[in-house]
Amino acid sequence: RDVNLVLGTADGKPLQFRVTVDGKPVGANHGTDTDEQGNGMIAGNRLYQLVRQADNISERTFEIEFLEAGAQAFAFTFG
Repeated sequence: RDVNLVLGTADGKPLQFRVTVDGKPVGANHGTDTDEQGNGMIAGNRLYQLVRQADNISERTFEIEFLEAGAQAFAFTFG
Protein backbone atom coordinates (compact mmCIF):
# COMPACT_ATOMS: atom_id res chain seq x y z
CA ARG A 1 0.00 0.00 0.00
CA ASP A 2 2.77 2.49 0.88
CA VAL A 3 6.07 3.45 -0.72
CA ASN A 4 8.38 5.38 1.59
CA LEU A 5 11.95 6.54 1.03
CA VAL A 6 14.51 8.18 3.29
CA LEU A 7 15.74 11.22 1.36
CA GLY A 8 18.10 14.11 1.92
CA THR A 9 20.27 16.51 -0.04
CA ALA A 10 24.02 16.78 -0.31
CA ASP A 11 24.11 20.46 0.62
CA GLY A 12 20.88 20.86 2.63
CA LYS A 13 19.13 22.88 -0.10
CA PRO A 14 15.58 21.82 -1.05
CA LEU A 15 15.30 19.73 -4.24
CA GLN A 16 12.33 18.73 -6.38
CA PHE A 17 11.40 15.19 -7.39
CA ARG A 18 8.54 13.44 -9.18
CA VAL A 19 7.12 9.94 -8.73
CA THR A 20 4.97 7.84 -11.04
CA VAL A 21 3.17 4.53 -10.72
CA ASP A 22 2.93 2.44 -13.88
CA GLY A 23 4.29 5.43 -15.81
CA LYS A 24 1.42 7.74 -14.79
CA PRO A 25 0.91 10.47 -12.16
CA VAL A 26 -0.11 8.98 -8.82
CA GLY A 27 -3.44 10.85 -8.62
CA ALA A 28 -5.45 9.96 -5.52
CA ASN A 29 -2.72 7.46 -4.55
CA HIS A 30 -0.25 10.20 -3.65
CA GLY A 31 1.53 10.10 -0.31
CA THR A 32 1.67 12.84 2.30
CA ASP A 33 4.87 14.18 0.69
CA THR A 34 3.67 14.20 -2.94
CA ASP A 35 0.78 15.83 -4.79
CA GLU A 36 -1.61 14.23 -7.30
CA GLN A 37 0.89 14.83 -10.11
CA GLY A 38 3.58 13.04 -8.09
CA ASN A 39 5.58 16.20 -7.37
CA GLY A 40 7.45 16.53 -4.10
CA MET A 41 10.21 18.49 -2.43
CA ILE A 42 13.12 17.20 -0.36
CA ALA A 43 13.26 19.72 2.46
CA GLY A 44 15.43 17.87 4.98
CA ASN A 45 16.81 14.45 5.81
CA ARG A 46 13.86 12.24 6.77
CA LEU A 47 11.42 9.53 5.70
CA TYR A 48 9.08 10.67 2.89
CA GLN A 49 5.74 8.96 2.11
CA LEU A 50 5.63 8.92 -1.69
CA VAL A 51 2.66 6.66 -2.45
CA ARG A 52 -0.39 5.59 -0.42
CA GLN A 53 -2.56 3.33 -2.57
CA ALA A 54 -6.22 4.03 -1.95
CA ASP A 55 -7.52 1.76 -4.69
CA ASN A 56 -6.94 -1.95 -5.30
CA ILE A 57 -3.56 -3.04 -4.07
CA SER A 58 -1.67 -4.93 -6.77
CA GLU A 59 1.80 -5.25 -8.21
CA ARG A 60 2.84 -1.91 -9.71
CA THR A 61 5.94 -0.25 -11.14
CA PHE A 62 7.17 2.75 -9.14
CA GLU A 63 9.63 5.33 -10.47
CA ILE A 64 11.21 8.39 -8.91
CA GLU A 65 12.89 11.15 -10.90
CA PHE A 66 15.09 13.73 -9.22
CA LEU A 67 14.65 17.02 -11.09
CA GLU A 68 17.85 18.55 -9.74
CA ALA A 69 21.31 17.24 -8.86
CA GLY A 70 22.33 16.58 -5.26
CA ALA A 71 19.57 14.28 -4.02
CA GLN A 72 20.50 11.49 -1.63
CA ALA A 73 18.35 8.35 -1.27
CA PHE A 74 19.05 5.94 1.57
CA ALA A 75 16.38 3.31 2.22
CA PHE A 76 12.99 2.28 0.79
CA THR A 77 10.26 0.91 3.03
CA PHE A 78 6.99 -0.58 1.88
CA GLY A 79 3.87 -1.10 3.95
